[in-house]
Amino acid sequence: MSFKKQERRLRIKMRIRKRISGTSERPRLTVFRSNKQIYVQVVDDVNGITLASASSKVKEIAEKEKITKIEQAQLVGKLAAKNAIEKGITMVVFDRNGFLYHGRVKALADAAREGGLKF
Repeated sequence: MSFKKQERRLRIKMRIRKRISGTSERPRLTVFRSNKQIYVQVVDDVNGITLASASSKVKEIAEKEKITKIEQAQLVGKLAAKNAIEKGITMVVFDRNGFLYHGRVKALADAAREGGLKF
């Protein structure tokens, strides 16, 4: 059984999402990374709404020149934590969305923890 990269990630994602769900007290912090950008959302799955979000396309991050993708992910993690705390969210459940927990995903998670989120 050989799967394409995206099919493999989607299978892992579904396996994770069976167990992880966000509530209004403890929403889900979900990460999506493309080849160039990285996006984060804080989602309440019970009500089906996004409570806060951040991405590398935000002006203050996109304007920075000559930064690595890991540095970019760290900035997005700190911004996501700031946006979530402004909305009164401190506890979240981390959803790596089928991506391996290393590199940019790990850098984003560590930066979000530094920013004040607990997961």
